[in-house]
Amino acid sequence: MSTIEIAARTSDDRRNPAPAHRPNKRWTRFILPAYTILMILYLASPIFVMILYGFNDIPGDRQTPKFFGFTLDWWKNVFNIPGLPEAFRTSLKIAPVSAAISTALGTLFGLALGRYRFRGLRPVDFVIFLAIAVPEIVLGASLLSMFVLVEFPPLGFATILLSHIGFSIAFVAVTVRARVQGLDRNLEDAAQDLFATPITAFFKVTLPLIAPAILAGFLLAFVLSLDDFVITNFVAGQTPTFPLWVYGAQRIGIPPQVNVMGTLLFSAGILAAVVNVLAQRRRGRG
Repeated sequence: MSTIEIAARTSDDRRNPAPAHRPNKRWTRFILPAYTILMILYLASPIFVMILYGFNDIPGDRQTPKFFGFTLDWWKNVFNIPGLPEAFRTSLKIAPVSAAISTALGTLFGLALGRYRFRGLRPVDFVIFLAIAVPEIVLGASLLSMFVLVEFPPLGFATILLSHIGFSIAFVAVTVRARVQGLDRNLEDAAQDLFATPITAFFKVTLPLIAPAILAGFLLAFVLSLDDFVITNFVAGQTPTFPLWVYGAQRIGIPPQVNVMGTLLFSAGILAAVVNVLAQRRRGRG
């Protein structure tokens, strides 16, 4: 074979290399999807059971492990359990108010932490993450001690509200701060170059960009307030919330209406998540 033929063949081999040998995955390609599906089912199984037992046609008025069949009686009589409607309404009154206040304060806190560098930033970061990481039983005991030492009015709605605001601010601040740190400051500078005041640039540029984080922080604070038990148990006094009522009812048996209310709350959370996704998609297209 001549030198010219060898060179030509080498050039052809470089242009059309042989396909690389790919290992035969066979059944191994199903490992990750199967694991993902199993984890989703594992995490969602308590919710599915709760929804199912909200339709359980039990002979009495207390929940049992056995499933007797489907009925809508518990949905029709969801508010016929003494004490349950009042506790549920108390939780629904506290959760949105505490979420709104903690979102407003946490958003300002997150903006300051994500945008500015000042002396004492690291200690502030430590305090924020300490508020998130500290066990709830410690936080609840400390809040109770504080209310007793300052001779706060009787424990009840006000102390629950203040406590929920206190532990929710850190979660909102961390969420907003992560969003602020990822923003492009050149957008605000460009708005000010176009003769926008700093306030106008904030409301026209910065606020729309961090709106998803603010909404996420609000939903997180709402859920944390709605299902909190440990801290509320310390500071509630004689004011029961929905989690406290469920805890007290489980001593003699939980009524099926609890499953119905849990299903309603879960459905409301799913609806809020869907609305959030649709709003973000619409904002992105706009």
